[in-house]
Amino acid sequence: MRSQLSRGGAFLAVAALTLTLFSPATAPFASSAQTDASGRPRATWKNDRVTVSVPATGTSPGYRVHVATDELAFTTTRAGRTVLGTARGDTGSLRFESGGRWQHATEVTDWSWQDGVLNLTADTTLAGATVEARLTPTADRYHLSWDVRGGSPERLGLAYDLESAGHWYGHGEAETPRGGPYTDQPWPLSSGHVGHRTFGPASYHMIDPFWYTSRATGLWVDTGTTMDVAINERDDGLGRFTVESPDTYQATVFVESTPLDVYRDYIGIVGKPGQSDATYEQYARPLWNSWAQFYTKIDQDKMLDYAADLHAAGLDGHTIQLDDKWESRYGNLTFDPTTFPDPKGLSQKIHELGFDFGLWVTLWINLDSDNYQYAVDHGYLLMDAADPTTPCRVTWWNGTAGIIDLANPDAKAWYVGNLKKLMRDYDVDGLKFDTRFFDEKCAPRSGHQPTDYQRLGAQLADEFDLQGAGIRVHWDRTAHEAGFVTRQVDKGTGWESLRASVTQNLAISTIGYPFIESDMIGGSGGQPPPSKHVLVRWAQSASLMPLMYSSTSPVDTNDVTTGKKVVYDQETIDLYRDAIERHKRLAPYIWDQVQETLRTGDPIMRPLFFDFPKDERSYTVTDAWMLGPAVLAAPMLGPGTTRDIHLPPGIWYDVNRGTTIHGPANLEGYQVPLGVTPAFVNLKAKGAGKVVKALSATS
Repeated sequence: MRSQLSRGGAFLAVAALTLTLFSPATAPFASSAQTDASGRPRATWKNDRVTVSVPATGTSPGYRVHVATDELAFTTTRAGRTVLGTARGDTGSLRFESGGRWQHATEVTDWSWQDGVLNLTADTTLAGATVEARLTPTADRYHLSWDVRGGSPERLGLAYDLESAGHWYGHGEAETPRGGPYTDQPWPLSSGHVGHRTFGPASYHMIDPFWYTSRATGLWVDTGTTMDVAINERDDGLGRFTVESPDTYQATVFVESTPLDVYRDYIGIVGKPGQSDATYEQYARPLWNSWAQFYTKIDQDKMLDYAADLHAAGLDGHTIQLDDKWESRYGNLTFDPTTFPDPKGLSQKIHELGFDFGLWVTLWINLDSDNYQYAVDHGYLLMDAADPTTPCRVTWWNGTAGIIDLANPDAKAWYVGNLKKLMRDYDVDGLKFDTRFFDEKCAPRSGHQPTDYQRLGAQLADEFDLQGAGIRVHWDRTAHEAGFVTRQVDKGTGWESLRASVTQNLAISTIGYPFIESDMIGGSGGQPPPSKHVLVRWAQSASLMPLMYSSTSPVDTNDVTTGKKVVYDQETIDLYRDAIERHKRLAPYIWDQVQETLRTGDPIMRPLFFDFPKDERSYTVTDAWMLGPAVLAAPMLGPGTTRDIHLPPGIWYDVNRGTTIHGPANLEGYQVPLGVTPAFVNLKAKGAGKVVKALSATS
């Protein structure tokens, strides 16, 4: 069944069995619940638009997609309210670049509804080029795919009017002009300016091509190709999602009742964790890593002093990891004898202090490494995309390197063998994998795609204890299902980075990576060390997250910008220790949430509106979160000693004051002296009794 539309948009022709067409002069437009007799979706045409109506079911709310035919555009409505709309005008909804200039679909010239698929053909702003699109509706989502015929397109993109969907979230770690993702992470995304040019599966950033909105819609772009993502980048209220390829654009739009339902739909596609890579002890106690304490100014004596000071101060932890600059050369996987003359003795002494011992490692082999030429000679490295006869060379923060090709079984076996020998020789308990497993400058091994290297990297890392340092793999289903802890990208050491660590955790956890931690407490971005107040407040914040990831010692640390030692006072040590103890008391409840996540896929740390979708104020709260269903965390994330706190509907127990509050409520000027970490217990939630006992000031 097909309808052809002239350039003036006049209705010309026919209708058939499963398609109902109304005459504009005689029939009203169908209601949102109206379908054919079988209850299936149907399409209707009226007044220069085609409408696909999808009925409500017991588990989905029903929706409509209105397709404008005078200028191809899509407006999604639920219960008569717009919940998502594409851009129009000069931007266009379905866009493509050809010859370095942007073009877009214009007037629909032909459409048909066949076998539950709406097929559309449209003219474009480029002579000789047309767009062919297909919209396939199901109960709680629709699939949109489209191509450009003619015009030699270079890349394709969708553009949305952000305001049509309310607030936007998702994405993961976002690049912004204010320093994101290192010192900035807008929440909602649409409240800032996101311009992410290298958004792809090989990125070091933790990202997925999934976005969701406060009006309970979501967008997933199904691609393994690098994207150019712009969300209000030019302060223009537009979201542009461009795939750097002329191939068919594949997207799924979710239409649900709540943002949590959208998240669950997405997890149904990419998978929920099948396990937790971290153990109970790794959730309960912090990991101490040497990076922000010393950066690359590290040697054996400093490492031992670091461990001894932590132990003497009663600063608990399950592991001490030696980060960057222990190798003789990057890729050798051997200790530098000038700075680490007795690595076996180092490991032994750290174990005697009650810690496990870990090492930082990378798949990137620098050109001056002893192993580089060996790897080249044996074909163990990824080859160059521009010249597949030569090894791929990539520049990173520690020089120029080749990358182990994990798709080569011999290369992987060689690398893993070296790692296991290193661990046996020096009693190393676990590893922190860093850098990426692929780079777009390189060519994937024959028969593989760039996305395969996320899977291969996840499988490699899963062979080792990651000690709560986690790993930064994403995009691929294996990355979701592996259940790794996810650590954020390096943060600065100021208040803005502390605030970004919270909103970034919310972004990462709600794209399907629930076992999250902030960057190292106090930051690790090569700036002067955090002030006492930043360090303490960061530790307090992390104590109410799934895991604690520590580096800067509250005893003393080193200023990388001056080379001088910075000594903190006894109060800093005591308050940091208090944060560790608070987190340990919460560990049984957190472990319960880990098990719940393994069952449902739901994030542990999540925005308030996941639990309270009808509470409008919750959609713009940037400084509080839910830790499971029972804990509302509202620590101090800036200078000063007062803050405002929003409590959604419910009965809340203030663990610091021992009082009960009926929400919704806005607590203005709540007193937060340095030793106080505001937290509230939802007394009706599962686990409330356990949390009250763990967090009460007298416990």
